[in-house]
Amino acid sequence: MDFLTICVVLFVLTVVVAAVRLGQGDCDLTLQWFEKFGKSAAELKGKIVWITGASSGIGEGLAYELAAAGCRLVLSARREDLLEEVKKKCCVTGNLREDDILVLPLDLLAYDTHSNAVETVIKYFKKIDILVNNAGRSQRAMCEDTSLSIDKQVLELNFLGAVSVTKAVLPQFRRQGHGHFVVTSSLAGKLGAPGLGSYSSSKHALQGWFDCLRIEAFTKNILVTMVCPGSVYSQSLMHAFTGKENESLGVEMKPGEHRMSTDRCSHLIGVAIANQVDEVWVAVQPELTYVYLFQYLPGIARWLGKRLGQKRVQAVQQGKSNLHA
Repeated sequence: MDFLTICVVLFVLTVVVAAVRLGQGDCDLTLQWFEKFGKSAAELKGKIVWITGASSGIGEGLAYELAAAGCRLVLSARREDLLEEVKKKCCVTGNLREDDILVLPLDLLAYDTHSNAVETVIKYFKKIDILVNNAGRSQRAMCEDTSLSIDKQVLELNFLGAVSVTKAVLPQFRRQGHGHFVVTSSLAGKLGAPGLGSYSSSKHALQGWFDCLRIEAFTKNILVTMVCPGSVYSQSLMHAFTGKENESLGVEMKPGEHRMSTDRCSHLIGVAIANQVDEVWVAVQPELTYVYLFQYLPGIARWLGKRLGQKRVQAVQQGKSNLHA
């Protein structure tokens, strides 16, 4: 075979292998590589990691993952009693002392308290190595059925809350000469889906703001990792906004649903943090394949989305709110 033929064969083989890996995987190809050949979360041993939204869901799972890796933790959420339970489990999981974990109640909407919260962490641990902006709240309702006040509340909590805590931590990262922001976005931050208008817009906003920060802070040794999960088991639908004021969705996820486990999601996030990846996609199929299609063939993806998405539109209109994402 001549050189050109060899190149073509190698290219075809690479595409085939990538397609097979993608079809069998539950995360993007880059993260699959790092999971197999890169650093594990154990490389983070001794790091001071602050996790918001640590009382349940992905935040709770990540707390256990990082505790097992030997990290020292700051656990934040609104409910202190739940955080104390997570702390106890972390001490067992990671064989940590009680003073290795600081429970710090935090309201993301109380923006004026965030600087004081940073001071509390610094006084306790002397530094912050990693901030995980995980706290947030989901939402389910058609765009036309969602009041503007709900749009505003979702953006203030999911977007401005994370931005506020980040801005409070940034000066400390600059002073110590390093830092790592990890942000729980969503596949809904990469594409849109019926019934997720407010939620998706808040995640798109996170993607845009932190993409800017990543470039601005690069020369200051400050990193940004965006984590985009798909469907993951959690209590997020119980507390999700709807389209109306003072109403929660109140839907409980069932074990038989096609979702990723919290443990698996947390493990993959730990790998992403350890390898300092800029952005990762963590999702079951066919969600993972669709986000690849949307990223690299957006015209085709949007054409399919408008047509195949009508089934989901009808489901949302009929009140079937336990949909994925």
